Amino acid sequence: MSFDLSQYKPGVQRKTHLLLAASLWTVIGCFLMGRGFNWVYSADLAFLVLPAILLGFLKSHFILDRTAVKSIHRILLLKDGTCMGAVYSKKTWLLVLAMMATGYYLRQSSVPKPLLGVLYITVGWALFWSSRNGWKAWRNK
Repeated sequence: MSFDLSQYKPGVQRKTHLLLAASLWTVIGCFLMGRGFNWVYSADLAFLVLPAILLGFLKSHFILDRTAVKSIHRILLLKDGTCMGAVYSKKTWLLVLAMMATGYYLRQSSVPKPLLGVLYITVGWALFWSSRNGWKAWRNK
């Protein structure tokens, strides 16, 4: 007696993968910015928001835009019906876990929250801004 788990696989179309990828970058970027704004504003350091966003633009332009485009090309090579988890490669999923662990470690550390806030705004804005690549690919698919 064999049991086939493939029938329970959440297989989706490529367009759904593109939607999921863009949505994740947007939502996570907004979440990080919200947390960062909270830490920065609660310390009356609102003047740090603009430099953080400018750094986020640089991170987006020089790093994350290329990553997003590579991810989009990888998704477009998938077959419709591929598992939803394939939205990112195994390597990318490991990177996501490492970033989550780093964020947890930094929140537990003695690094001042306003400084973490600047980092969160920078990374959040970069994710949010680079998600435009995914949204464009999703619209055009």
